[in-house]
Amino acid sequence: MRTPITRCFAAFLLATATLSVAGPLRASEQADVVTVKRISMGLALDIAEGAVQDCRQRGYQVTAVVVDRSGDTQVLLRDVYAPRMTMEIAREKAGAVVLAGTSSAGLAESRSGIAGTLNHLDQVLTLAGALPIEVQGSQVGAIAVSGAPGGDIDAHCAQAGLDGVAEHLQFGGL
Repeated sequence: MRTPITRCFAAFLLATATLSVAGPLRASEQADVVTVKRISMGLALDIAEGAVQDCRQRGYQVTAVVVDRSGDTQVLLRDVYAPRMTMEIAREKAGAVVLAGTSSAGLAESRSGIAGTLNHLDQVLTLAGALPIEVQGSQVGAIAVSGAPGGDIDAHCAQAGLDGVAEHLQFGGL
């Protein structure tokens, strides 16, 4: 059960991660309107389908989730025989990517001393199988896969989903 203290800790970690990535801005650098890169629903769907298809070809029934840069689910695909719990696991793996800006396995490795504590946060799970989605150097979301017999296989399928749309991600619709 997650406590109010856990939620406060989660808010602290999120604020710390945001500040460390964004850095301080001088008053003259602040903009009144900020442009944010986002991926389309169609591209998110293509990424998820590519991941599920890759795992299916390997003989695994999985769930693939694509979240936006805020961690909100954009697409969720669960293959026919993938267990119900894989939906939540994939969403929480994607949450780890949004929190850290790196793969879920990378977060677990770089923060091995607190990885267990991070797993107590809402919507964060530091298991391998989730990768950032980047467009022209900006993180626009995450892809997470759950259901294969190992996080390394989940991550491989997630990478296959990204590889299938690599040209779109590289050029960002230009």
